[in-house]
Amino acid sequence: MLRFRSYFRTVRSVCSFRFLSSQSNVERSRYPGSRSRFSCVIDECRPPAIHPDEGVSVFRILSSEGRVIDSNQDPNIPDEKLLNMYETMVVLNVADNILYESQRQGRISFYMTAYGEEATVIGSTAAIDANDLIYGQYREAGALLFRGYTLSEMMNQCYGNHLDSAKGRQMPIHYGAHHLNFQTISSPLATQMPQAPGAAYAFKRERSGQCVMCYFGDGAASEGDAHAAFNFAATLDCPVIFFCRNNGYAISTPTSEQYRGDGIVSRGPGYGIESVRVDGNDLLAVYSVTRMARKICVKENRPFLIEAMTYRIGHHSTSDDSSAYRSSDDVKFWDKQDHPISRAYNYLVSKGIWSESRDTELRQTKKKLVMEAFREAEAQPKPPIEELFRDVYDNMPSHIETQLNEIRQHVAKYPNQYPTNFSK
Repeated sequence: MLRFRSYFRTVRSVCSFRFLSSQSNVERSRYPGSRSRFSCVIDECRPPAIHPDEGVSVFRILSSEGRVIDSNQDPNIPDEKLLNMYETMVVLNVADNILYESQRQGRISFYMTAYGEEATVIGSTAAIDANDLIYGQYREAGALLFRGYTLSEMMNQCYGNHLDSAKGRQMPIHYGAHHLNFQTISSPLATQMPQAPGAAYAFKRERSGQCVMCYFGDGAASEGDAHAAFNFAATLDCPVIFFCRNNGYAISTPTSEQYRGDGIVSRGPGYGIESVRVDGNDLLAVYSVTRMARKICVKENRPFLIEAMTYRIGHHSTSDDSSAYRSSDDVKFWDKQDHPISRAYNYLVSKGIWSESRDTELRQTKKKLVMEAFREAEAQPKPPIEELFRDVYDNMPSHIETQLNEIRQHVAKYPNQYPTNFSK
């Protein structure tokens, strides 16, 4: 960890020294927007357009087989915490399988899996403090599970029953948990991004020692809100970590059609944001860079951008059929040859703290627990229709009360068309 941070500083210092030593007698601009040197050579005034094949390197600690490449880079996460991280990855994978199939059976309306991206969210969540605020996009259920979100809470939300904390008013997978410092998911893409630096700025003013984690995808980075978020965070010196899950696709649009530059990490310097690119399938590497980023955010009150390179093994959602726009061979490769759970499993076995028998037992136990929570949530009644009209105004205004009475009359007129608990 220290060597990684030291390398960052060394490269930056060497580059700065070489530039200043060779340009010390050159006249510099006095324009407010730039203090760089003047030049009579036009090519010196054109920043390079970096091709993705020649861009920023991808930091990794584990090989694709789960072997530590450089022991000095191993973050040496305590065994108990490491096992918790792995178990959370497994239970998320099990829950994804069951809930995806339940949607296919018509038991819930919608679902999105995190297949192949488990290490990005769980590795990064484990690296920040429990009181740090998280803004998710929609594939961050693992963050909630790691922080203690129960399987029952997860299932109640997906079924939208009367035990759902959102009272059935959100689509499935739009989780939120105030007690776990996790902002409720919002469907419109990238809306969480400009909100995150606002919350981080509040933490800065309060001197609370907290930071904000903001997850988003490579597709969301193409939204205008991403620009506003980066610029606000940089100019206001906000302690926020922008964590991009670059999984290769924005629904059906591949990254090759989204940008011509070097991914998302290359955008950080343009906003004055320190940035790093990491192997998102490497649990240890994700953990290490996120710890570094949080330290910078909190101690220096500065934003940090992390681009985690990964691959979306599942369909974008249950509304998508990815076989229409990508090869099944590519999906099989990432699923069988370079899966983040397999990498983490091999690492744990090499440390002597895990085994095949324990892994089998874990999966069986977690599947049983997920199925129990699933059945209990499915059996629960839906929230009363009145909940649609509450929690907007402190005191319900007359026009809303009129609408509530109208729907009560409608339900009373057609009782056989609605559940018996539909109206109080």
